[in-house]
Amino acid sequence: METLLLTPNLLIIRKLESIFVLRDAEKKAIKELSIKTISLHSDQDILKVGDQPTQCCLVIDGFTCAYKLTYEGRRQITSLYIPGDIPDLQSLHLSSLDINIASITPCILGLIEHDDIHNLCALQPRLAAALWRETLVSASITREWLLNNGQRPAYNRIAHLICELLVRLEAVGLATESTFDMPVTQTELADATGMTHIHMNRVLQALRTDGLISNNKNQITVPDWQKLKEAGEFDPLYLHLVPETAQD
Repeated sequence: METLLLTPNLLIIRKLESIFVLRDAEKKAIKELSIKTISLHSDQDILKVGDQPTQCCLVIDGFTCAYKLTYEGRRQITSLYIPGDIPDLQSLHLSSLDINIASITPCILGLIEHDDIHNLCALQPRLAAALWRETLVSASITREWLLNNGQRPAYNRIAHLICELLVRLEAVGLATESTFDMPVTQTELADATGMTHIHMNRVLQALRTDGLISNNKNQITVPDWQKLKEAGEFDPLYLHLVPETAQD
């Protein structure tokens, strides 16, 4: 995967630059940030509700998710995280986590001490604004997921989610020519969209039959981007991506 060609520090820069215009001094400060890497298997809890972490985890390679459980053990996936994301960024300012974070695929994570992030933001105040913007974008995505899962029919719901993942992966250089790796299982997609596994299977088959997607193992290709956007009622505004030509 392309992310393995990047150091964790450069991956942070790439992700932040997709939503914020960084200056040279800020990039240099990020490059000097100390990051320890660890490897995880798939379906492994990283953090659980009630944990009080002293470091944040950066997704370097693989997919992770945030989820919550009912008392009966039914799972709702509330977020999907891709390389460049920091799933527990809120732990910088909230002492206890209210979500579970787990690997979906085998993952490489980067661990960054809270104190190091606070010091970085003290030395480069605009980076505090960049991280604040990242948390606001995350909240915006959550609002869109609420609308998507609550009001859109299943067919449109899945079309929208595929559109979102494609755009987010393109923003960090992990999708080319409308093709991207999609290592999320149908069961995990069902848990993320409030559907049964059987219903999810039928919806994906319908999207393939209609020519909106094609897949080869864990890879999805979007033959007609405009049609998929229309089916998903997808408008990328809520992702708040910064155009490459943006200036200070």
